[in-house]
Amino acid sequence: MLLSSKVTNWKSFRDETPFSMVATREEQHAERLARIERLGVRALPVSALYGGNASGKSNFCEALRFARDLVVQGTQPDAPIPIQPFRLDDSSPTRPAEFVFEVVTADKCYEFGFAVTRKRVVREWLTELRKTTERALYRRDGDNVEFLDASLRAAPFAAFVAQGTRSNQLVLKNFVDQNDKRFLPLYRWFSESLLVVGPGEASLPVGKGTLSNDGTYDTLLSDALGRLDTSIDALGSEEVAAGAVALPSDVKVRAIEASGKAQRAIVVSPGGQWYTIIWKDKEPTWYKIGGLHQRSDGSEVLFDLADESDGTRRVIELLPVFLNASASSSAKVAVIDELDRSLHTLLTRRLLEGYLDSRQPESRSQIIFTTHDVQLMDQALLRRDEMWVAERGNGGATHLIPFSDYKDIRKDKDIRKSYLQGRLGGVPRIVQGGPLAPASGGDDRGNSDGGPA
Repeated sequence: MLLSSKVTNWKSFRDETPFSMVATREEQHAERLARIERLGVRALPVSALYGGNASGKSNFCEALRFARDLVVQGTQPDAPIPIQPFRLDDSSPTRPAEFVFEVVTADKCYEFGFAVTRKRVVREWLTELRKTTERALYRRDGDNVEFLDASLRAAPFAAFVAQGTRSNQLVLKNFVDQNDKRFLPLYRWFSESLLVVGPGEASLPVGKGTLSNDGTYDTLLSDALGRLDTSIDALGSEEVAAGAVALPSDVKVRAIEASGKAQRAIVVSPGGQWYTIIWKDKEPTWYKIGGLHQRSDGSEVLFDLADESDGTRRVIELLPVFLNASASSSAKVAVIDELDRSLHTLLTRRLLEGYLDSRQPESRSQIIFTTHDVQLMDQALLRRDEMWVAERGNGGATHLIPFSDYKDIRKDKDIRKSYLQGRLGGVPRIVQGGPLAPASGGDDRGNSDGGPA
């Protein structure tokens, strides 16, 4: 689980910007909060991030994606680290970007952080968190790695790993590359638990007979599609020759390489058609995924997903996330940018309700999403500490504020009205006048009052 994160000097985040999934003391919807006994805290199962266009919501998702990729994929020797610092002042472009995570994995809690420039890792540290104490494991300043835990100081191989870590590489990554498993659970949190899904991205392979060996997951997907009024009776797939796959040759090569590691992969063509690759007899086999529709005589016809509506394709993209996160054994942390894109508000709400109804104190999955759908801004659905707003200040820097920080938001208050009036920030600052001015004129944005306490 993700307990908290901090982002500094990344895209629109100039200053250290905290984000928390730790529940406040309020008891609304308390039955679905995850209890982390090791720290004595409760964790939120969901968080919604609101804000105007260009407020920084997507930048937050991209910060998590960048950190995950740097941990999991690392860098090539002498290759630059692809950071994107804040650019609207003179000092930020030369300062390091910094990322800090507090996570729960394998029954342990860690704080892991690093600061990087394009050329090198400037700082890196790892600490195990406990209810009343902390156990510092290592700290890195430049190329100097100091092991702060006695067991690490006494391990000759740990010193070998530290000495062999390149200046543009994380120590955590090198431990895993050297087959040292002491920090493998934390690495796997980034590689297996943290999932970032952008607009139009496929989250998991789907398709009849191509997702799970026994077809169980395919049945869940097909059933959900029918319940959500997509007009699709089920997902289907048909084998196609590699030469008939409408993808550039370099994309095909990368997809085959990816599928070779996981035994399956999914790729979406520029036109919106989905393909999945399954290895059979040590050879990659291509399948075209589509939606099965029923004819008037009861027979079925397979439609290309490229021929389905944008909303239907978005449902298919998101359903694997919600079905996986709703499983009792799931520990996925799914970060979804623009959850409501192309979706009817009732459909989006139903996805969230189904997931939240499955959450219990023992649950360990989480869904974090950005949205513009104010119909979800409902305390019957979400707690105040589960709703955040991204606000861009006068200097162009993004700040993240939970609604629980606002002093005038009561449990019985209609948050939507205050938000749309601009009293909570995170709405467009629209300048009236010119060709887009309404006939009556005027500025609909309310005064900014009732701000964070």
